[in-house]
Amino acid sequence: MALSKIQVSSMADNTIHGRRNIIINGAVNIDERNNGSEVVPASNLNAYIIDRFRYNASQASKLKIQQNAQSITPPEGFSNYLGVTVNATHTVASTDNFFLTYFVEGHDSAHLDFGKSTAKTVTLSFYVQSSLTGTFSGSILNSAENRAYPYTYTINTADTWERKTITIAGDTSGTWIGATNGKGLMLTFSLGMGSNFTGTAGQWNGAQDFGATGETVKLVENASAQWKMTGLQLEVGSEVTPFEHAFSFGEELNLCQRYFEKGNIGGSASFITTTVVVGTLLFATTKRANPAVSYPTAFTVYVASSVPSLSGHTTSGTPSIYGFMPRATCSTNHHTKACVLQNGVYIADSEL
Repeated sequence: MALSKIQVSSMADNTIHGRRNIIINGAVNIDERNNGSEVVPASNLNAYIIDRFRYNASQASKLKIQQNAQSITPPEGFSNYLGVTVNATHTVASTDNFFLTYFVEGHDSAHLDFGKSTAKTVTLSFYVQSSLTGTFSGSILNSAENRAYPYTYTINTADTWERKTITIAGDTSGTWIGATNGKGLMLTFSLGMGSNFTGTAGQWNGAQDFGATGETVKLVENASAQWKMTGLQLEVGSEVTPFEHAFSFGEELNLCQRYFEKGNIGGSASFITTTVVVGTLLFATTKRANPAVSYPTAFTVYVASSVPSLSGHTTSGTPSIYGFMPRATCSTNHHTKACVLQNGVYIADSEL
């Protein structure tokens, strides 16, 4: 039987080639931590908010962040977005920084060949809306934060979704990690950047530039100002393509759970001493690295038709990339009886 030729009219055809988008949760569909609730980061350190997106700030409680903030209509083809609203204004000093971060794992960025003569050009695209107009900025950095490509984009019309595209020639210098589970690439969106952390846009700089000197809008300085983003895509090549809706909700959730997982504790357990009970729980997916496990809702134990009190909720041994062993001390001696752990919630955090 003769084989007919397949003609490809455009690389923008989503149906004929594999995954292009390096970003996970670019459509902001997954929010395991807060399930759509508003968050006001009280720490001036680092706080992950919506899955795979981290908030960085030099001052606490200035911005609030929420999936689908203000409940506006997303761009066509999208159901969700990340929204930032100014909670308390702050005049940005040279040492201040307010920004969102997305880390690409080394396994997912190694093929870009950054740091080599064969470094590939990439294209960044996203949908953005703000109550403010003007020039905003961001950057791409290496894990050491000593190589940076600041970029700018302009919001032309207030409260209107606009798609922005930035093409970036791959970095042929500096140190970029390869195919490891560490930080391969850092992408930032400035919400107000001090001059100590900005550099010339459109070129690679040997500096810790989280934003660009051409930034004229500093969101955090404007009362009740808003900034929203969705459809975040980073792909190889100089041509922008339509946002890649490549995965089902369940598949995207599974990708996010490599870095963060929230779930229920339940199942059989055993007494390893007269009062210490230990269970076994497997994660939904293999973690990036051994996670930190915590219990926002402490589990209970059902034994001998009763629910004795427990204390000292912890894990037995070090959690692995595959699972962990919940452990607690029972108020009474039931060590010869079968038991079941129940009613608890765990968090396994393996973020970059």
